[in-house]
Amino acid sequence: MDRPARWLIPKIDSDRAGRLAASLGISPVAARVLAVRGYDDPDAARRFLNPSLDDLHDPYLMLGMSAAVERLRSAIDKRERILLYGDYDVDGTISVVILKKAIELAGGAAEHYIPNRLRDGYGVHPEVIETAAAAGTKLIVSVDTGIRAAEAVCRARSLGIDVIVTDHHLPDRNIPPALAVLNPNQPGCGYPEKNLCGAGVAFKLVQALLATLGWPEAKLRRFTESFLKLVAIGTVADVVPLTGENRIIVKKGLEGLQSVRNPGLAALLSVAGFEPGEAPSAVQVAFRIAPRMNAAGRMADANDIVNLLLTDDPVHARELAERLHSLNRERQETENAIVREILDECLAQPVTEAQAALVFCGRDWHRGVVGIVASRIVEKFHRPVFVLSEDPEEGVAQGSGRSIPNFHLLEALESMPELFLRYGGHRQAAGLSLAADRVDEFRQRLNAYAAARLTPEDFRPEIEIDSLLRLEEISERAVENVLAMAPFGCGNPAPVFAVLDAEVAAPPCVMKEKHLRLVLRQNNHSLVLKAWNFAGRLGELSQGARVDAALVFERDDYSASRGFPGWCAVLRDVRAAGAV
Repeated sequence: MDRPARWLIPKIDSDRAGRLAASLGISPVAARVLAVRGYDDPDAARRFLNPSLDDLHDPYLMLGMSAAVERLRSAIDKRERILLYGDYDVDGTISVVILKKAIELAGGAAEHYIPNRLRDGYGVHPEVIETAAAAGTKLIVSVDTGIRAAEAVCRARSLGIDVIVTDHHLPDRNIPPALAVLNPNQPGCGYPEKNLCGAGVAFKLVQALLATLGWPEAKLRRFTESFLKLVAIGTVADVVPLTGENRIIVKKGLEGLQSVRNPGLAALLSVAGFEPGEAPSAVQVAFRIAPRMNAAGRMADANDIVNLLLTDDPVHARELAERLHSLNRERQETENAIVREILDECLAQPVTEAQAALVFCGRDWHRGVVGIVASRIVEKFHRPVFVLSEDPEEGVAQGSGRSIPNFHLLEALESMPELFLRYGGHRQAAGLSLAADRVDEFRQRLNAYAAARLTPEDFRPEIEIDSLLRLEEISERAVENVLAMAPFGCGNPAPVFAVLDAEVAAPPCVMKEKHLRLVLRQNNHSLVLKAWNFAGRLGELSQGARVDAALVFERDDYSASRGFPGWCAVLRDVRAAGAV
């Protein structure tokens, strides 16, 4: 039931884009993209293209920061026992690492606890609080979790433990009664950047803490830049918008990855295929680094990530990195097996437009990968999807959901809370557990809820075009100006251009049975494109066919190493010329 994508082509004020190009000294191609993305003011566009550490927000703009820093400094000065309570994903483990390192730089020490995804599940558990109290812990700092942990925070208070919550997830009605809550999304918080990930919020606490140490400005800046390497990875991995403060964090952090002293991080980059001195792009972090880190929490123990990033032993670091690499292969195999099982089910019982949301449940599916599987099924059917794993012995089904832009998953779950033993999440991703005998009821109610809010057009994929493009406009300068808008990712995707009414200049070349090499011609100008996984659409691209092509530009280090331009054009979609 694959449906052709709908292209969303914006109207652009060419005169305004032209003035922006002249003011910034960039190509009209890049200026049109900036204008359509809201950076039509020259000063705003300059800040976007050239983000600076000086543009990071004052951490004390975040509600609760003064109280958090004061209590953390007191605990450090008094040598109190501090526990960092994290989450098992990349964002949570990195948050633990950066806060632990910052506390050590400030003269203190901290222990950490990360729940096991499969054994413990998400969130702050009161029994861990009780164990910490018995060990003499006086301060707990939650990272990337805790905003919905009112019960656990109350238990900590009753045991004489102060709690600082640092989190970015959406709160419910009751903010935990912690000594301080750092979350830009809590009511009353005026912090300008609402889209920080957990590591981003933890970094603001680190930033404020380091500023109390009386260091010279140069040293403070050097350590801030060093922390950004890890925060950048966490920000990309957590799929938050790469705009505003997040753009500064990621751009500066990725630049810093050209020089890595941390043995664990260096080993991780190595097993992911990067040479020393090679800085990964945000896309490469998302597809080559983050999956290896996430594999620890999904398939085994997320503490491997913390240990990797904290060790000073290069040999041990390499062993841990190799273990993550192996776990990631295991994760891929497990994930692919579940996807095949679901797609076989859909072949036997095809998905129809009457199904506005999909729920799949399998016995003993690996709970560590069901969220990734849900993402892949959303890509296939373009509607909200939950993938659940049933434990037949416990009689419980647990899993994760992913959504499409027009559907808020957490609001859907909040419309039927009595179904669940536990649930949480946000607009695009959520997790839940429920009695296995209520899965069918959940499937029916979620479908009814979605059907009341979505139309068949919502099930049709969309491609947001940034600008029309004539082949004669493509030049080295124009492409470099476009690529300067990186890092690309959530909230700042690689610009997509539409070339209208071009001719397929020659029979496409099939590469490795599933990819194409394509040449388009328009008004005596030609462009070579790579078309990944387009072999199945070869019939639409016969020589002489008139087509509209949606494409992006990407860096091509292999081409550059051979003396050719360091970029390539990649086909995103194609349609008959003039189709809608």
